[in-house]
Amino acid sequence: MASVKKRDAFNAQSLGVNLNPKVKEARVLMVGAGGIGCELLKNLVLAGFGEVHIVDLDTIDLSNLNRQFLFRHEHIKKSKALVAKEAAHKFNPNVKLEAHHANIKDPHFNVDWFKGFTMVFNALDNLEARRHVNKMCLAADVPLIESGTTGFNGQVQVIKKGVTACYDCTPKETPKSFPVCTIRSTPSQPIHCIVWAKSYLLSEIFGASEDESPEMDHSEDSENAKEIEKLRQEAQALKQIRESMGTESFPQLLFDKVFKDDVVRLRSMEEMWKTRRPPEPLEFKSTAQPASREAVEKTLRDGQRVWNINENILVFRDSLERLSKRMAEMKSSSKGDAAEPTITFDKDDEDTLDFVTASANLRSVVFGIETKSRFDIKQMAGNIIPAIATTNAIVAGLCVLQSFKVLRGEFTSTKEVFLSPFAAERLLASSRPRDPNPDCPVCSVAQTRVLVDMSRATLEDLVEGFLKLELGYGEEIVVNHGDNLLYDQDETENLARKLSELGIQADSFLTIVDEDDDNPRVNLVLNVQEATASDDKPIKSLDIGAKQASDALSAPASPIPRRKRSLPQTNGHSNGNGVSTSSIAHENGAGKKRAAGEAFDGDTSNSKRSKLVPNGIDDDVIVLDDDGAILIDDD
Repeated sequence: MASVKKRDAFNAQSLGVNLNPKVKEARVLMVGAGGIGCELLKNLVLAGFGEVHIVDLDTIDLSNLNRQFLFRHEHIKKSKALVAKEAAHKFNPNVKLEAHHANIKDPHFNVDWFKGFTMVFNALDNLEARRHVNKMCLAADVPLIESGTTGFNGQVQVIKKGVTACYDCTPKETPKSFPVCTIRSTPSQPIHCIVWAKSYLLSEIFGASEDESPEMDHSEDSENAKEIEKLRQEAQALKQIRESMGTESFPQLLFDKVFKDDVVRLRSMEEMWKTRRPPEPLEFKSTAQPASREAVEKTLRDGQRVWNINENILVFRDSLERLSKRMAEMKSSSKGDAAEPTITFDKDDEDTLDFVTASANLRSVVFGIETKSRFDIKQMAGNIIPAIATTNAIVAGLCVLQSFKVLRGEFTSTKEVFLSPFAAERLLASSRPRDPNPDCPVCSVAQTRVLVDMSRATLEDLVEGFLKLELGYGEEIVVNHGDNLLYDQDETENLARKLSELGIQADSFLTIVDEDDDNPRVNLVLNVQEATASDDKPIKSLDIGAKQASDALSAPASPIPRRKRSLPQTNGHSNGNGVSTSSIAHENGAGKKRAAGEAFDGDTSNSKRSKLVPNGIDDDVIVLDDDGAILIDDD
């Protein structure tokens, strides 16, 4: 008891008598228990935050131990969230810790759940999850402290709805894709061979078709129709070889197919090799030397050395046997009516990593490309940027310092802080928080929650009874559920269907786009909350009140604001947000009728079924539907 009072006295001295109680009463969520998360959780419990919830889907891997100090060797394969809770609780037993070994995108982590927190800390390492948490915090109106590190560089940003820029206010770099013909026919770099092994060969043998991989870009396929047809025939041949999985001849059949027969076919296309080195086929029998299990294990242990061709073939054969055995076990344990089991690449899965390493290196040998160690291939295949423990510690400390300003409500005093050790002037650089981007597809929208009686609410109730009658929308609106178009002027067949029949359920998000050419409203995002059956209206708003006009003949005044008209821009000049209008038009798909913009859930896919107004496109730009031409009105 005395130690508790002593700890609290020290915290009061450090934080002040006004801030210390706020910290003790705070209920915070930390998403991610990796490099930043371990450091951040330690800081939160030592600072005396009253209750901390930890969400992480991953388990602990050997490669985590050098920088994630809450974990030890005996914790490998255990939940990061659960182990982090147990380890951090020893720093301050007075803090209440709750661990969730789960995906933050799981449906039970809904908007109401987020509303229960004082603030949220992001300690994530992937774009999709960051965007999701950003979206949920905006919908719940809960402050978010976003952080990230890249090698020696780091950044901390405070996000508050309507006050500061959100995570999606500036465009983010998307993962690079590679033309399929480069990957499959004319590789010239190690990464081409790695993507081939990871997204094509592994998928064709143990998973789904490579057509599903985002790393395989088919945008140039029409220019290589004959070659694409040949590649499809090769894929069919691989499927036949797949049937021999588990047999003694399986490794050689696959080897001869991809490193000999396919290479001989490519060499026969002499036009392709007039300006580049032709590939050299490999012989399985002449290069594969018998080896003991001890020799294989010795090779696998030496993962930071570049293996020679014989060692790569040994690992190729050995990893195939391991993966074949796993697939057989998965099939035997699956139910008869279940989907075909698949094995996908995971940087921490030794079997798939060994297969990708050996296959990529053998492919590199065929095309005269530099081979890589398993350590390097793990980083390249897993898109891993080396993590620096000191960087994580500094960024975690900055997060907590910014959280004190959030607890005091001083959002305009928060800073965007950048850690740049190699900058000319100083280690840390800070700037005032950016204002929200008025064209941001995520935070510039209006948001509301709606109570929906799922037993009887139809799409017509939503469109006619709620959006038009109560919120005052006109005829030119579009209703989207994710990438799926539910309604527009030309798409009315769903009106009589119940919302539940259209895949809408509790905590779904619907995006409403006003396509009025003269005076459109900002996009509206509806967060669906299920209501119990009653005699009241099947759909009603929880957050905004509809203002009915006194004159029944006039349209009701809407609580949804009008979209601000962008100032006319000359072609290629800045729109005021540091992005040229020409690049925005390209990224948002201008050149198509009502081109798709970024949906509320952060999905940038250009779905044919989704119709969202592109951001930053001038009202004077007319898009012709027949051939994608753009006509600019000079008046």
